[in-house]
Order: sequence, then structure tokens, then C-alpha cells
Amino acid sequence: MQIYLNENLSAYHTFGIQQSCQVLVVVDTVAELMDVYRRPEWQSLPKIVLGKGSNVLFTEFYQGVVIINRLRGIDVREDENHYFLHVQGGEDWPELVKWSVSQQLPGLENLAMIPGCAGSAPIQNIGAYGIEFQDVCDYVDYLCLKTFQVIRLSRAECSFGYRDSIFKHRLYQQAVVVGIGLKLAKAWQPHLKYGPLQQLAGNCSPTEVFDCICDIRTRKLPDPKQVGNAGSFFKNPVLTEAQFQTLAANYPDVVSYPASSGVKVAAGWLIDQCGLKGFQIGGAAIHEQQALVLINCQHATASDVIRLATHVYRCVHEKYGVALEHEVRFIGRSSEVYLDMWLKEQQS
Repeated sequence: MQIYLNENLSAYHTFGIQQSCQVLVVVDTVAELMDVYRRPEWQSLPKIVLGKGSNVLFTEFYQGVVIINRLRGIDVREDENHYFLHVQGGEDWPELVKWSVSQQLPGLENLAMIPGCAGSAPIQNIGAYGIEFQDVCDYVDYLCLKTFQVIRLSRAECSFGYRDSIFKHRLYQQAVVVGIGLKLAKAWQPHLKYGPLQQLAGNCSPTEVFDCICDIRTRKLPDPKQVGNAGSFFKNPVLTEAQFQTLAANYPDVVSYPASSGVKVAAGWLIDQCGLKGFQIGGAAIHEQQALVLINCQHATASDVIRLATHVYRCVHEKYGVALEHEVRFIGRSSEVYLDMWLKEQQS
């Protein structure tokens, strides 16, 4: 375990914005993780666990303990029909996908290059190109912060939804994901319904799908190592059928996809049609090629990013009547905060 006081967080989250915390701890085992939560001197302090810090924005000095998950290890077994992977929570997700393809363990290729660690994947139910984490999930192991026991949830028990799971609701701040189980079918079939993937032949290989997605993401999305960002900043809004029909009547070119509870509208399209690509406030800007990505282009502050996100929200809402919800987590002085709370404060 490594402990740092008043540590600069810019190296621990992909936005790369200057912000600090009271205590930062790097843990390599579940035992060390338990120790952090049990230590008397830290009992009263708020705590947050980060893997790669790819989905967070620290809005101000964090008066608590930031825990960096470095739990590592991958185990593989198989039966007649499936490969089963047990992956420790601190494993890098993009590297896991790359490794699985190289090992001829197909099924994860559509989720290539999604930044973050394995432990974050079920919390967010990450997804891309027609596949979500829930589609490959067998189980999730978490450390219960009440009993300090490791508990296993089946896929059904995780209550997965669009960028949603039980870890955002009943188990919010009560659990830390320490491992995941993946179930990959040996009778692999490609998922080619989205975007440029439709150009691939039905008999393509997992490697060809992986390479295609990596090429798309490399061309369209900025590398966080080069330009600070947290990937897709806003969720794609899900509208009721009636809401969508009203929107489509006025904007027939709106990009949409079927969803279990209605129609999913492409947030990037809404933002792009507002003419916001490249728009900048302070050191934060909307990416020139992907309107869904907000970037740290010139030593942005957290305030720059929040003001830019607010501007995007207002423009989209005024033009389309659609309220965007941010996918990136805002971490305040002692807890998670939300853009709508900030908006209400500005209006009061």
C-alpha cells in the first residue's frame, strides 16, 4: 500500500485537470482495500475508488481518501461451449480486450478501447457498437463495506440498464467491485449492426472487428494521453415513442436507435446540430471531430468544463426540448454532485 497526502490528482484521472485530495492510497490487494476502510484515522473521511479515472471530473479539492484500484490478474477456464474469464477489478479494460482477441477468446471486441478498468465496467454497464457489458457478464464480485465480505452477484442480480446497474442505486457507496466474471461463447457470431461495422462481411473474424473498431475510435476520439478528456461526456437520451415522434416530425434526420424502454437518440448528433463542435470556454472545448467529447485543450479548470457542459445542456434543451444527462461523474468536496444541481444553484 502506498499513501500520499495532499496529492495532485491530475495524473490519476484522464481529464488531467489540476485538483488535489486530502489522502491518496494505492491498493494492490483486497486486504489492503479493507484496511483503508477500517483505519480509525480515515473513518470519518469520504472515500472514492478509482481505476483509470476515465469517467470522473473533480470539481474542487476532495476532502477525503482517493483509493486507486491496482488489483491485477486474469484466470481462464472453459467448458464445451464457453470460455470463462475471472478478471481482477484493477485490470485495464482496453488491454483486457486486446489480450482476449490475441488469445482467440472472442466476444469482447466490440468493447475495444473503452477507457477504464475492469472494476468500472459493471458499474457503468459500458457499451459500444451494439454490445454492453451485461451481454458478456457472468457475475460480479464486490467487497461489502458493511460486512467486509466479498459477495458474488449473478448477471441478473446486477440490475443492468443503459449505463446503469445496482452499484449506482442500492449498492451505491456500499460496495467496491473487486472482480468480474466474463462468459464468452465459443460459437462466436459478429455484431455488425452499428456504423462502419456494417461494411464488414458476415464471415469476418474477431480480429477484423477489433481492428475496425480501433481504427474508428483512433480517428474519431482523442487519446487521453495526448488531450485530456473523459470520453463520452453525455449519455444518449432515451425518449418515449411519443416524444421521439414529435422530435422526428421536426427533425427527420435525427440519429436514433431502438431501446428497451423507448428510442435512444444520439446525443452527439444533437450537440453537433447545435453547431457546437470546436466551441470553447476557457481551456475546455468540444472536440472538433466528436461532439460528445469535451476536452482539456488549454490547461482547463474544472469550472471551465462545468460551464461548457452547462452551455451544451442549455443549447440542446432550447433547440430540441431534450434534457441531456452527463455520463461523467462530478466529484465535489466530499461527495458526488450533478450538473442539474449546479444549474438550480445558478438560477436561484
